[in-house]
Amino acid sequence: MTVVDTPPTALREATIPPDGMYEGARVLRRLPEGWEERPYERFEIVPLGRVIGAEIRGLNLSRPLEPALREELNRALLEWKVLFFRGQHLTSEQQRGFARHWGELETNPLLAAGSSEDVVRFDKASGATPTFENVWHTDVTFRTRPALGAVLQLREVPPVGGDTMWADMAAAYDNLPAEVKERIDGATAVHDVIPGFVRFYGPERLAPFQKMFPPVEHPVVRTHPETGRRTLFVNTSFTTRITGMEREESDRLLSFLCRQAHVPEYQVRFHWQPGDIAFWDNRATQHYAVNDYAPHRRVAERVAIEGDRPF
Repeated sequence: MTVVDTPPTALREATIPPDGMYEGARVLRRLPEGWEERPYERFEIVPLGRVIGAEIRGLNLSRPLEPALREELNRALLEWKVLFFRGQHLTSEQQRGFARHWGELETNPLLAAGSSEDVVRFDKASGATPTFENVWHTDVTFRTRPALGAVLQLREVPPVGGDTMWADMAAAYDNLPAEVKERIDGATAVHDVIPGFVRFYGPERLAPFQKMFPPVEHPVVRTHPETGRRTLFVNTSFTTRITGMEREESDRLLSFLCRQAHVPEYQVRFHWQPGDIAFWDNRATQHYAVNDYAPHRRVAERVAIEGDRPF
């Protein structure tokens, strides 16, 4: 009997770009390390995603929150990053009152106002101020103190489409390659109001806001002030460059970091009904309003809560 040695099959050379997106298992950790998970006693919670997004049932948000209920809702916000409340149909004043349990309300002179200057109204079909859609972003990172969070209510919902998506940027950070984490550890990036709004407004309209909101630097990886989790804190709308890097290197790295929000395992998608509320932690997430509902109308109102300086 003759044994024939078969040479191993040779594969052609093939290299994936070093900053490509990779398949395979991901770390999907919803809670900070060492966090004690406890049951919720004052409402029912229904998870909508593995690491982000939960529906809260059994609450009427038109009523003032008792301190114990506020604390439990805050724990849910920290653990799930975005909370959904069906069919609340709040007045603007009630929506503002709910948000005020987390701090003073923020105004945004670049967006159309609703019933008061701290209520932003998004009315796509009426020709009002254009709004952020079809782009992953974190709100107002061009501010020295970006918003803590926001409370959004849909007043009018199109018959098809108009969903909103959120991404958990702590999960995005957890899954970065070790060499990328080393490169961005301690790095800062510049955030600027201009790139986020230049596609809406001309120079004359934007010029006053350029002076009002000069470029600011924030950590590329911020530490959540309540959970201590490290969170990727750059976004396509406002982050222009990484401090101290050559433009080409900065652009390539920022492109890779911003693409992390696109990973489905880090996301939750919410299909709206009239009167629904979403309350999200702007320190830990990015979001994306899906514009797939033309020519129908979609009307929303949002209040934002003042935040602290990222560290």
